[in-house]
Amino acid sequence: MGDTAPVDVAARLRRAAAARPDAPALVYEDGRRTYGELHARVDAGTAALQQLGVGGGDRVALVAGTTPGFVEVFAAILRAGAAAVPLLPGLAPDELRHALADSQAQVAVVGPERIQALAGLADELPDLRTLIGLELGVADAQVDAEWEQLLEAAGEPRVIERRGEDLAALVYTSGTTGRPRGAMLSRANLAANQDQSLAGRFEVAADDVVLVALPLAHIYALNVGLGASITVGATIALVERFDPSETLAAIAHHGVTVLLGAPPMYLAWLESGALDADQLASVRLAVSGAAPLPVPALERFRDATGLTIEEGYGLTEASPSVSSTSMAPAPRPGTVGLPLPGVEIRLVDDEGRDVADGDPGEVWVRGPNVFSGYWRDEEATAGALTADGWLRTGDIGVHDSDGHLQLVDRKRDLILVNGFNVYPREVERVLLDDPTVSHAAVVGEPHPLAGEAVVAHVVARAERPVDVEDLQRRCRRYLARYKCPSRIVVADELPHTATGKVRRRDLRRAEGT
Repeated sequence: MGDTAPVDVAARLRRAAAARPDAPALVYEDGRRTYGELHARVDAGTAALQQLGVGGGDRVALVAGTTPGFVEVFAAILRAGAAAVPLLPGLAPDELRHALADSQAQVAVVGPERIQALAGLADELPDLRTLIGLELGVADAQVDAEWEQLLEAAGEPRVIERRGEDLAALVYTSGTTGRPRGAMLSRANLAANQDQSLAGRFEVAADDVVLVALPLAHIYALNVGLGASITVGATIALVERFDPSETLAAIAHHGVTVLLGAPPMYLAWLESGALDADQLASVRLAVSGAAPLPVPALERFRDATGLTIEEGYGLTEASPSVSSTSMAPAPRPGTVGLPLPGVEIRLVDDEGRDVADGDPGEVWVRGPNVFSGYWRDEEATAGALTADGWLRTGDIGVHDSDGHLQLVDRKRDLILVNGFNVYPREVERVLLDDPTVSHAAVVGEPHPLAGEAVVAHVVARAERPVDVEDLQRRCRRYLARYKCPSRIVVADELPHTATGKVRRRDLRRAEGT
């Protein structure tokens, strides 16, 4: 079976397998899979899906963890000409039901941890005709087929022409507000951002070993970790369940050279007390994305390991990478750097006009990596994309004198106190500078006179109790009075999405807003 052009992961995998068939593509626990082996299994998986009637434009849901099975099923879906619907295995049944019903997925390939949940929802999903268990040992009564058995019975796959504009993935947004929506990402969108990432923040080569311990169902791990690594034929070290100590051991065992991380990973390593430079001796590049990394954490990690974390900015609708500190001559802590090659960024006011230098504005993004819209939601698409292709991100940013982008906050998270704007991240930065605070999140609550009041939720560092009065004094020292929290709540943990974004909606709900 041939591919028309290396426009998607499946085609780029074929190219890597032809060039280096015996090179390791995936390493995991005590196993490994070469590029030749992975390519052969993807071909068999493609044929298996085609025998089930999967064809061009069909949606195939993939509900699994960071495993070799996820990788091969995802590539097989694309090679069959279909579109993948990657879903986090940790989603609640109602969230799974929504995504499967909304995407109209005809087939679902499911890991063992979610088989029972999906089997219980099957009667409520009229479009779902086939449920496939990703691993052996699943009871036959719960699934229509098992992936390994389908591979064994598969013949030769049919050649499918795949165009760049064809839908590759419906990636559901994290749902920090309202119902998640399916972002339509084409094969060309994903391929463009793989190339942009490799030319910018994610300089990886064939001899690198890339740690992927984040959920592959998230666009960051899916397209930067998996897609870009396959593009250059690098080795991908898969860690299904992140544990600070065990992941450090895996880094040493596999000789990892590139860390693909999110803030919760770096914070967990710092708080574990087990982090030292020797454990990361093989690492040459550390990257953080998916959520803002507090500057104190970046500095602590650098002091402990000698590694400077390259921080980037992106969002699902941009496939995801937009900017990186690696694009600047020298990293500037507290910023997310400069645009990646081929990406344009504007900061605009509420009327869509460019703001003056140094003023905050909504971040607008344009480039070949920007999505075509939301699945079956024309109203949301019209609200996100301008007629000339700019993506309204909803993020508020500021450009410094050298053009580095600093994210101020989400537009929807803005707090209005007596008519004055309060950006939660500005308050959070002050709180995180306190040596007793490891995490902080700020939200607004209704106030009868001021309109809204500022409420801070903080988590203490290990064995470092938080003194609320000291934090209040710190805020009064570094912030205008209207920005200071009216209350500071000390919590054991903050609610997060799978990739580390704080669920402010949950905190606002706790405050009764």
